[in-house]
Formats: sequence, C-alpha cells, structure tokens
Amino acid sequence: MKYPLLKSLLSLGTIILACSCSDDKSPSNGDSSIIPCEDALYLPAEGYLIYTSNQKVTDLSGNQIGKIVIVGGTNYVIVKDMAGTNLIDQLNITDHSKVTPLAGDPISCNVGKSGSQISTCEDARLMTADKNYLIYADGSVTDETGNPIGTLAPTMDPTLFNMVDLYGAPILNNINLAQYPLIAGDGIRYKITEPAYRWKDATGNYVIYNSTLVTNPAGKVIGVIDFATGTIFNTELTAALTVVDIATLMQPKSILQLNSKCVDYDAPVVSSSSTYIPPVNSSSSAYIPPNPVSSSSTPKSSSSKPKSSSSAPPPSSSSAVVTNKCPAIKTKSGGKSGSGWATRYWDCCKPHCSWPEHAHGNYSKQCTNKGQNESSDWSGGSVCSGGGLMTCTSQIPFTIDGCTEMGFAFAAVPASDGGDCGKCYQLTFTGKGKYSTDDNHRYIKGKKLIIMTTNIGGDVQQGQFDIMIPGGGVGMFNGCSQMGWGPQGDQYGGLLSDCEKEKNYKPAATLTCLKEKCNSAFGSDAKAKQGCLFLAEFMHGAGNPLHDYVEVECPEVLKSKY
Repeated sequence: MKYPLLKSLLSLGTIILACSCSDDKSPSNGDSSIIPCEDALYLPAEGYLIYTSNQKVTDLSGNQIGKIVIVGGTNYVIVKDMAGTNLIDQLNITDHSKVTPLAGDPISCNVGKSGSQISTCEDARLMTADKNYLIYADGSVTDETGNPIGTLAPTMDPTLFNMVDLYGAPILNNINLAQYPLIAGDGIRYKITEPAYRWKDATGNYVIYNSTLVTNPAGKVIGVIDFATGTIFNTELTAALTVVDIATLMQPKSILQLNSKCVDYDAPVVSSSSTYIPPVNSSSSAYIPPNPVSSSSTPKSSSSKPKSSSSAPPPSSSSAVVTNKCPAIKTKSGGKSGSGWATRYWDCCKPHCSWPEHAHGNYSKQCTNKGQNESSDWSGGSVCSGGGLMTCTSQIPFTIDGCTEMGFAFAAVPASDGGDCGKCYQLTFTGKGKYSTDDNHRYIKGKKLIIMTTNIGGDVQQGQFDIMIPGGGVGMFNGCSQMGWGPQGDQYGGLLSDCEKEKNYKPAATLTCLKEKCNSAFGSDAKAKQGCLFLAEFMHGAGNPLHDYVEVECPEVLKSKY
C-alpha cells in the first residue's frame, strides 16, 4: 500500500507541537539530558528523535538514521531507515505513551550540534546521517577529515542527488543539498609525510604522528606529544602547548590520509645522518557502529628468530609444521590474561614489527610484489607512505589438518603494548558478540584462535585483538590499492560489514553473502581468498566476537610464518 505525503508536513508538526509542548524543555519521562536544537518528538523505547520540520529521524547523538513518511490525513507516520526499510510500521505521533514532545533550545542543545567543530579547506555542505559527510561543489564526498568516501550522482529530479561510494555502490538516495548547512572553507591545507592525526582547538591546528612528532599544518616541527597524558610540548620540552583528548584523537574522523581533500603529501627524505622518524603504524579502528550494530569496529613481540629474505618460505595451511592434530598450546607463566573482543583488518602496510626500532632483531616478515616476495630491506618504506614494502600474504589466518576447533592468525595489539612483537595469545570465544549476539557468534563458542602479534594500533584498546584477515577492512591506512583485488568493503569492518547491512543482519544470509564477496574480491589471488574465507568458515561470519585470552608460548606453526 502506498501512503501519500501530507501537503504541509511543517504545518502538521507545528500543530502537534503547539498542542503538546509546554515551557518545560525536559522530556516528560524526566530525562532532562536530551535537549535538541529544534523542536523534536522523542521515542524513549527506540532512542529516536523525529524532526517533523524536515522529516528527519536521528539517534540521540544527532546522527540521521532515517526519515518519516506521513500517512495522509492521519496522525500516523512510518519510520524508515536510510535504505527505505521500515523501522516502525505505524506510529501515532500524538500518542504520548510512546512519543514525548521536546522543545528545542538552540543555545543549550546537546543533540543536533554534530559537526559544529568541523572545518575544511574548501566550501562544503555538511550532511549528518549515519556519519558526517562533506559534499563539495565538484560533487566529491569526503568524511569530516577530508578522506574520500564517494561522489554525488544526478537523478531525474534536478534538485535531488544520490550518493555512491568509490566503487559506485549506493550510500544514500534523494539528497536535497539545500537542506544542509554550508561550511565556509578556511583555506588551511595540511602537509604530511605519513598518515597522521589532526587536532584542532583554541590554541591552533596540530598534525600528530605516532612517532610522537607534532607539526603545524605547513609541516614545520613544533613539538612532541606524550600519548599517556595527551600533552603536546614544545620542541625544547619546556612548555605545554595544549592537551589533547586521546580518545577523540584516536577516532577515524581525526585521521589525515595521504589522499585527503585538504592534504598535500610531502614525501620524507631520510639521509644516513638524519634522525630516523618511524611511520604511523597501521591498524584498523576500534569504531563503535550504529544500531543495528555492524561488526566493523565506532576503534598492533620476542619468541622467534629474525627472518631474512633468504629464509625458507612459510608452509601453507595444508602443509603446516604440525598436521593431523592440534599443536600443544602452553600457557606462559606470568603472562597476560583477561577478556575482550576481536576485530579485523588487512591494510597491506608494512608491519610495525618489521621496523628495526620496533623489532629489536625479531623481525616480522615483510614483502614486495603484491605481498609475495619476502624482503630483508628493514629500513625500506611502507606502501602506506609511498614505499614498496607491505604485509606478506603468507600471514593470512589459517587452520591445519585434523584441528577443527583451533585457528591461527596474526594480529595487532594496543599501541601501549608496542614492545610485544612476536608474543602469542590464545583467544577462546564465548559465543557472544560485543555489540550484539546471533547464531554466528553462538556457533563459534569454545573455539580457540591462537594469534601472534606483528602490529600495533593507536586505536586498539586493551583486550582487543585486531585480527589480520584479507577483506576485513583497510582501517586507518590503505596500502592495498596496488594489489589488484576487488572492492574491500567498509573501511572499518570490510566485506562482512557490507553483508550485514545488505542482509539486514540475518546470520545465515550474511554468511552466504560473505563467502560470495570473498570469492569475488579475491578471484585473482587464491591465498588472499583463503584468508578471507577463514572469517566465513572458521569464524562463521561472527563479527566482533567476545573472548577470554591468555598469553601462551608461540607454537611452531605461527613462528614459521612470523
């Protein structure tokens, strides 16, 4: 059945609010913490805010999650998500047992200000939906730090546009640009030598590298940061310039990529006499997703001998050192233990533990030629910063014959554990997910994953292990453009996150979709495809599974591939 729109949605909203709003700006349920910038209808059970003036539906952080459709001639609306799927089939917006009118307060509001601190070098329209989008005059679309997301495509209606990602897949449809505020460009461009964090406050604009180096936007070194306290000091360490909120800094929206809209890449020149500055480390983000929860993460070592390019190639999962039975895993005396969750990524960057100052002689493999040929040029640059060295595809996750309940993989750990190159941990899955639990999580209850650390991430949290899985999402840094692979899916969460959203989070359909996408994206790379299918087959498509972990002695099947 089709529902005609009322001719004047604004008028309807005005009538309803005039009848039901008092001077009290607190919800009738007593939750005075919710103060929208304009009049809204609050749905306590769902955590939604409905703005009848523009038909927009947001969460309590101000992120648009959908729109409403008015049932003509009635007080009923249909609440739809951004893809047009019904969230609420029928809602009487005059039923105060389900809907609480809130009077807007543009001065004191804490909902609807999303993106108020966003700046860009060029004029852009700010669209706040599932996340913040900046839409430029040339039709390009970026995130709020200027990292490319996609483009606008025209529709039959000259006032409306569709947004598609960089591969042409639809993101949002029927966008009227006139509805969104224009942010005036500030003309500030950032000159960076590596992917870096951007921080802006009342004291100025800062570019922050994981090496602790801090520059101004023009690339001039102005100080260093203490990541433990968030304090940026001048170069003489005699004065504090500002204090950074580390949790905010580590969010994806704070990261400047080499191809960002307002970035100029300044290739580093390292001479034999210069002080070595390590690159920003690769990782995926601990991203906390919206509801329904995506498994993409809103959010990377010395028990084995160093390897050289002349060492024997690592065995494949079908000819591992131990076959026909699981290797004996020994808990390390005095080692770490706890609980947490597993995320995933594969960014193709040179691993953290392949840099001399991090490996301390215990090097993780690094490769050239699309991850196939090992290299012992440990001082060489990463593909993520214009160099030629990358992750070896031999470090895909794998299983071994005769061992069905145990898998093996490499992973990133928190930056605070940066000295953990080559350490191993046993993760035992609990059958639950961090953000939601479905049959795919329950399927892997009791399974064990033995991981060996090769990387760190400034955005990886304690208890979190960021598993290296092709197609798991490129995360903060993308070095996979030269691999010849197909689309890698969501930046955070990869192909599985794509499938979850496409299949409306139905476990069986998501799992089938993931297998299809693995076969398609890695059709020309059998090894990478095998690693991608590990997520579908061994981990059964479980996104962000919870686990208990304990530090263990590294088994030979991992040491031989490290």
